[in-house]
Amino acid sequence: MSWSRFTSLSFHDERLAFTLDLSRMGFDSEALNILEPKFQQVFDDMAMLEQGAIANPDEQRMVGHYWLRSPGLAPTPEIKTAISDALTRIQDFAGRVHRGEVAGPRGPFKHVLVIGIGGSALGPQFVREALGHPQTDKMAVWFFDNTDPDGMDTVLAALAGKLHETVALVISKSGGTVETRNGMLEAAAAFKAAGLNYPRHFVAVTGEGSKLDKIAEGEGWLARFPMWDWVGGRTSELGPVGLLPAALQGLDVGELLSGAAAMDQLTRTAKLRENPAALLAAAWYLATKGAGEKDMVVLPYKDRLLLFSRYLQQLIMESLGKELDLAGRVVNQGIAVYGNKGSSDQHAYVQQLREGVNNFFVTFIEVLRDRAGDSLEVEPGITSGDYLQGFYLGTRDALAEKNRESLTITVPDVSPRTVGLLIALYERAVGFYASLVNINAYHQPGVEAGKKAATAVIALKKKITAALAADPGTALTAEALAARLGADAEPVFKILEHLAANPQSGVTRQRGAAWHQATYTQA
Repeated sequence: MSWSRFTSLSFHDERLAFTLDLSRMGFDSEALNILEPKFQQVFDDMAMLEQGAIANPDEQRMVGHYWLRSPGLAPTPEIKTAISDALTRIQDFAGRVHRGEVAGPRGPFKHVLVIGIGGSALGPQFVREALGHPQTDKMAVWFFDNTDPDGMDTVLAALAGKLHETVALVISKSGGTVETRNGMLEAAAAFKAAGLNYPRHFVAVTGEGSKLDKIAEGEGWLARFPMWDWVGGRTSELGPVGLLPAALQGLDVGELLSGAAAMDQLTRTAKLRENPAALLAAAWYLATKGAGEKDMVVLPYKDRLLLFSRYLQQLIMESLGKELDLAGRVVNQGIAVYGNKGSSDQHAYVQQLREGVNNFFVTFIEVLRDRAGDSLEVEPGITSGDYLQGFYLGTRDALAEKNRESLTITVPDVSPRTVGLLIALYERAVGFYASLVNINAYHQPGVEAGKKAATAVIALKKKITAALAADPGTALTAEALAARLGADAEPVFKILEHLAANPQSGVTRQRGAAWHQATYTQA
């Protein structure tokens, strides 16, 4: 690796202390020069998006997450005011909670329970882990982020005896998201079981006039905060979805927004070599041949960034994983994202990255500052942080020896400003890449298909339980019951197994001659 290649294929911004190094990717400066004309349309598309064009044609919606950190750029006075007012209300509400002016029945709130899924949980979880500290956080933040009863029980066990000092944020744009609805009902039941009036603990983050909004208003919840149809869940971290839990935790939401706004400004530059988000999108395009031929492995060398790969997994895969392009042609686009953290987790899969199938490129995240104070010397003149950098640089070299591609993002620290700029960088890179391959990055038809399929399973479960209840004491195989219902036997079998494993269903299982010939009886 030559010094000239490193300097010619790296971007650095002194003001942000940010560097993007593409020198270990498998292309040269000429490849970027060839892409430059293609990016002019990409830049035009992004400019139109920020000006309020319909950038999500399937849903006939504007795409406005960039306005969240620069309300002055919003295309209408109403949107500008809505964003500014929401931020003011978030900071005011958090301040009143911290001062004890909004409190539980026995004193100040000390815990926040976030009830959401997907973008309503991943962003807040990432920010909590990246920026929180038990000694300085004003409130501890917990999550119901799935419809797993055992997972919710685990959180409720940790909050046992503390629900009276817990405020719950229910986050759902429509109010119809089943997983969030279930978490809301489970939480409400837990508060009631603890003898608490749950509406005096609940806060809604939802669309105006949604089902959830009406419930919160009708039951007299503590507060309601907005979600807008021009902000998708996976790009909502710097809106009320993410800022409210962060503010309650005691984080500097102003710095989060400031970092994002600074990166936004930098990535509005309509020159490929001077725009880090465009360079990042170009690297993805060249590495994957614009067709998802390689996976993205994200390796942050910092414990606080452990959840960054998980956050990026949704942002990138939900945005770019599309069957059709904007012309309606089948393209099956996408980039698979996985990863964890260095250096501990490199022991889990660097062996394959170096010597196994070469179907990936690595994104290293390097953080220059080791810790807030001085570090112990584990050897003369050497600290633990020196070893962390050593493992990062060594792993990068070990991969390069085997012609495995990697790029590195270097940031000065893990602070609210840095986290904000990282979020903004990847949001913009996703938008640029989507324009390059001509897809809609802002809808999610596959997710909706999964929800419809789940609804069909619930409907089948109701038919099964009704059929068993109508013929109590009769033992039926999955195949026999499926024939009665005119359904496929395999999902009927799966539902029966689940019913039999949960005693409250009243369904019992008797072994058959073969494992799939078990019979099921309603008591």
